[in-house]
Amino acid sequence: MTIQSTISKYIFFFLCMLTIGCTKQDKTDTLDSELSESGLPMMKPSKVDYPAVTSNYNTTKKAAVEKYCEKYWRNENSNLSFLVAKNGAVLYERYQGIGNRKTQEPITKETPLHIASVSKVLTATAVLLLIDAGKIDLDQKVNTILKSFPYSDITIETLLNHRSGLRNYAYFTEDKGVWDRKKTLTNQDILTLFTEKNIQLESPANKRFCYCNTNYAMLALIIEKVSGLNFGEAMQQMIFKPLKMNNTFVFDIDKDKERVTPSYKGNNMELAFDYLDGIYGDKNIYSTPSDLLQFDLARNAPSFLNPELRAKIYKGYSNEHKGTKNYGLGIRMIEWETGQKFYFHNGWWHGNTSSYISLGKEGVTIIALSNKFTKNVYSVRKLAPLFGDYPFEFNDED
Repeated sequence: MTIQSTISKYIFFFLCMLTIGCTKQDKTDTLDSELSESGLPMMKPSKVDYPAVTSNYNTTKKAAVEKYCEKYWRNENSNLSFLVAKNGAVLYERYQGIGNRKTQEPITKETPLHIASVSKVLTATAVLLLIDAGKIDLDQKVNTILKSFPYSDITIETLLNHRSGLRNYAYFTEDKGVWDRKKTLTNQDILTLFTEKNIQLESPANKRFCYCNTNYAMLALIIEKVSGLNFGEAMQQMIFKPLKMNNTFVFDIDKDKERVTPSYKGNNMELAFDYLDGIYGDKNIYSTPSDLLQFDLARNAPSFLNPELRAKIYKGYSNEHKGTKNYGLGIRMIEWETGQKFYFHNGWWHGNTSSYISLGKEGVTIIALSNKFTKNVYSVRKLAPLFGDYPFEFNDED
């Protein structure tokens, strides 16, 4: 074999391998484009290769969490869906109580419960994905998207951080002549009432912080307008499906009333739906701790959003009054003078209570849900000192 023929042989082999590589890459690109066929940005599952949790660490922390549960959840009739995870590995989980007293179905790992205002974290995440994809801007005026929105100074950012000055729909719809409370209120109805009933702002936009569910009802409408889909389908495509959150969905009052897990209070009295149960974005997402863990891992992955936008989530926007409490973009926070920050969101709707805690620095996720009203759900923050320098007293009863 001549030198020339040998060289030609190697060139041919190289070109074949290059073609195979390009074909493989093209196939990958095609798969990626199929996932994005709707044109909507999607959360990506976390691919972070976390270090394994040692058996000693697991045993020690599990025992401490068990001690907490024995104090706050020793009654097995107390309804609880609870999970603590480190680096994506579950350290402890507990499911107890009856999800539906009519059917005697127990609460299990797969039982979706109403996560109340923890829904805001997911709604905010969808909005941030749209911003990151360049479909909308953080400082964009809301009336450039929702054309009938009558308040010219309110931006997407001031909806996300509760500085819009909007009134709470639960309050202004109780005003005489504003709404017939025998009729189910919708997100679109709220938008219409702003103009038809001349609903005034509580305060000028970006003047002060005021936690208000109306902000997130409007964000849900923005998601619908930009995506061309109803809120439930948009959330399914952007977050639930790509993260395999198979037990998570947006409640549709016309379709889901008979199938969802009821909520209770007191002596197991079931709480009825009311005219406010058609509103979504601020609430009305059902999920499980396992699904929310996948969501939290994806939110803490380096690939989630561009770094500049991501940093804005965890910035406190309300500093009119000195204190430790603040609010970012869809997340509550406590900021101590030491520089330590604690990120979380709680929820309460009818008998449903919820707590979502993300200790990103320590790689720890804590989630507690209940469909029988109890403030014990909020006590899970006392577990934070087990994992980092968080000044909550484990035995503090407040």
